[in-house]
Amino acid sequence: MDSSSGSSGATGMEEFSVENRRAHVNGVDEAFGDEPGQPSYTGGPIPDIVIRRLPVYVRTLRDLSGHGAASISSDELAKHIGVTAAQIRRDLSYFGRFGKQGKGYDTAYLADTIAGILGLDRQWDVALAGLGNLGRAIVRYRGFARSSFNIVVLFDHFAERVGEEIGDLTVLSDNEITPVIRDRGISIGIVAVPAAEAQRVTDQMVAGGVQAILNYAPVVLKVPPGVTVREIDPVSALQSMTYYLGDG
Repeated sequence: MDSSSGSSGATGMEEFSVENRRAHVNGVDEAFGDEPGQPSYTGGPIPDIVIRRLPVYVRTLRDLSGHGAASISSDELAKHIGVTAAQIRRDLSYFGRFGKQGKGYDTAYLADTIAGILGLDRQWDVALAGLGNLGRAIVRYRGFARSSFNIVVLFDHFAERVGEEIGDLTVLSDNEITPVIRDRGISIGIVAVPAAEAQRVTDQMVAGGVQAILNYAPVVLKVPPGVTVREIDPVSALQSMTYYLGDG
C-alpha cells in the first residue's frame, strides 16, 4: 500500500520536474494539449501507476542508448518494456511531446528528460534506520553506486550497534533521527526495522523533514499528507503470486 500527496497541474516542464513530481491516483482529467515542448496534460493529478513506469522507461532507454540505438519507435520500445505502444504514448503525453512522426524517439534525450521529471538529475541523500541483516544488505547494495541516491546516515535502536563503523559511516542512535535528518536536510528515508518499531521510526523521520519513505517492515505506515511511502514486502509479493499457481 502506498500513501502519497502533492500538488497537481503544470504550466511548464520545470514545474513537472520540481513542484508536481508527486502523483495522485484520484481525480485525473482527460485534458491534453498540443504545443510541442510543453506538457500535453493539463488536467488533474497524474496516476501513480504512470509514475511507477517511468523508471522502467529510463532504464530501458539508457540501455538501448548504450548499445548504440540513437532512436526508437514506440512499437519497438513497447516490445522491450512489455507494454503496448499506445500505453507508452499515453504515459509520455502527460509530460510533453517527445517523438517525431516517422523518426520515433531520441533515446538519450528521452531518457534524460524522463530522469529530470523524476528528479534523477541530482543526488539525493538518504537516511537508513535498522542495521540488522536486511539493513546491512541495503547499505552494501552496489546498485546505489550507479543511482541518484546516497545513503549518508545510519540509525539503530540497539546500543551494541551504535558507534559501529559500516563502510565510511558510523551508526547513530535512533534517538537522534529527528535532529540529524533536520540538520542535514534529508528528505528520503529507508525503514528496515522490525514491524513493532516501524511507525515510531517513521514518525521520527517525518518530524525531521523526510517526505519519502521506502518501507521494508511488514506493516502499513501512517503518514501525514505530503509524505509518500513505498512498501517492499517480499512475503506479500510471493503471496500475491501463489494465486496464479493453482494447486501445482
